[in-house]
Amino acid sequence: MGCEFRVLGYRVVIFVALVFSSFSLFAQTNSKPNIIYIYADDLGYGELGCYGQTKIKTPHIDQLAKEGIRFTQHYSSAPVCAPSRCMLMTGKNPGHSYIRGNYEMGGFEDETERGQMPLHDGAYTIAKMLKERNYATAMIGKWGMGVVGTTGSPLNHGFDYYYGYLDQKQAHNFYPTHLWENDRWDSLNNPFIYVHKPLDSTTATDKDFDYYKGKDYAPKKMTEKALAFIEKNKSNSFFLYLPYTIPHLSLQLPDEYVNKYKGVFDDHPYYGQKGYAANKFPLATYAGMISYLDDQVGIILKKIKSMGLDSNTIVMFSSDNGTTFSSPVNKDFFNSVSGLRGLKMELYEGGIRVPFIARWPGKIKAGSTSDLVSVQYDMMATLAAITGAPVQHTDGISLLPTLIATQKQEQHSYLYFEYPENGGQVAVRMGKWKGIKKNLIKQPIASWELYDLSNDPKEQNNVAASHEDILKQFDAIVKKEHQHPVVNDWEVVDRVK
Repeated sequence: MGCEFRVLGYRVVIFVALVFSSFSLFAQTNSKPNIIYIYADDLGYGELGCYGQTKIKTPHIDQLAKEGIRFTQHYSSAPVCAPSRCMLMTGKNPGHSYIRGNYEMGGFEDETERGQMPLHDGAYTIAKMLKERNYATAMIGKWGMGVVGTTGSPLNHGFDYYYGYLDQKQAHNFYPTHLWENDRWDSLNNPFIYVHKPLDSTTATDKDFDYYKGKDYAPKKMTEKALAFIEKNKSNSFFLYLPYTIPHLSLQLPDEYVNKYKGVFDDHPYYGQKGYAANKFPLATYAGMISYLDDQVGIILKKIKSMGLDSNTIVMFSSDNGTTFSSPVNKDFFNSVSGLRGLKMELYEGGIRVPFIARWPGKIKAGSTSDLVSVQYDMMATLAAITGAPVQHTDGISLLPTLIATQKQEQHSYLYFEYPENGGQVAVRMGKWKGIKKNLIKQPIASWELYDLSNDPKEQNNVAASHEDILKQFDAIVKKEHQHPVVNDWEVVDRVK
């Protein structure tokens, strides 16, 4: 009798174990997907191997594209850091966004750290939306929308945890004295480095170039914190916003990565005469920085796979704007924007067309490519569709039908761009047509330039004179989409004529 009870007991234990195992598998399979959005800083459209780059090695990001989908007509919402980040997070187009420019409020030294225009209290962000859907949320990297003690802290905008730079000026230095962790100063093992200090080209020594080096490399710290967040939340659905500072200047990089390209290019020292850190091997360092970023992506992907989270995690990769115009970066040597016109701070294609890659095993078809015209303020609608119900707080559309290729994709009637700095600019993308106005601060009634991107992607042939009907449509779009900004200096549409 006792033996029969023992056998029955074993069977009950095995049955219960199988039930719980099945339940666990069911819960994992049907849980909302983890979301990782990796944001490069000033990475040009042509600076990845999967977008045609031949001199810089990016095997991990290239593999991401091979295992997912690569977009060829994806845009940042603005051509510089802070507004791009605001529009990404809030799903607003440039005519409606609270932040529209890099409104600087301090200096580079620790004691003058003030950040940029803080995101207003009550802003509805992707992080807030996902928290409502029971996601754990983290921002690790560069924020640029308000510092400690302002309404702009990430903790006020839906993030459970953050680590990194709050101030974009501090982010010019990859070896800072500190980063911020949940509104607390985290000291790093670096002296203060004023990265905009130039060297005398006639007397500079190796020791002088070493001034710009430290011990704790900020992007490495970011990756460490990202891995820890993933580990901590492996049993939950999580959203990890990972805006690295690479390859934004300054040119600063551990020697190990500089050495990967040292001697490969005909390098000549940059002495810092036009701002940012002096560097003995600027070509090798720039290429090495992008390869370093690529390795961080590889580390994150490896972590996800090792934890069995791969099939339930969507990884997205993009950049906040096009390649910098600053002289330490040789954009022509690297063909950084694939021959497109314009750079950072411009609304030509080179300033706002950016890489966008998404990978979601079993959902997104590997090796696919899309020429859908899309923009970063589409991310809120897209993530809303992925995680549940649509939202009403956005100017974007969901890209989920294109990602999973199972539904008819809604198309943008047009994309609207507005940028109040660098003279004041507006632009409209409508089908194959792209219009742009420049120098609006000095010329409020500036004329449109018009380009047919279907046969003139480099925006060389202005055909405005023969398409007055399209220009009238563009005028109507500007009037419809523009709202008066919170900063009067950002008003470039309704200026007094």
